[in-house]
Amino acid sequence: MITTIVMISVEPDRIPDIAAEIADLDGVSEVYSVAGDVDLIAIVRVPDFDRIAEVVAGRLSRVPGVRHTTTHVAFRAYSRHDLDAAFSIGAD
Repeated sequence: MITTIVMISVEPDRIPDIAAEIADLDGVSEVYSVAGDVDLIAIVRVPDFDRIAEVVAGRLSRVPGVRHTTTHVAFRAYSRHDLDAAFSIGAD
């Protein structure tokens, strides 16, 4: 599974509506309303690279009110959960 993080700038008065519409798109697993340089961050999880273009360029960026997107492709995930599992010997 390929994970992409999409930073999205939208029309400010439509943030909740646009977020809900993006969240309903196939391939979008989560949408966050955030403070900072962008208005929304969407997590897109798809099985192959061709689907990234289909979801982000083909549908997400065409949602009315979306002004700009920047897409980041994740190479590897790191988390405390992963580290705990890697160093665990199974004894509690």
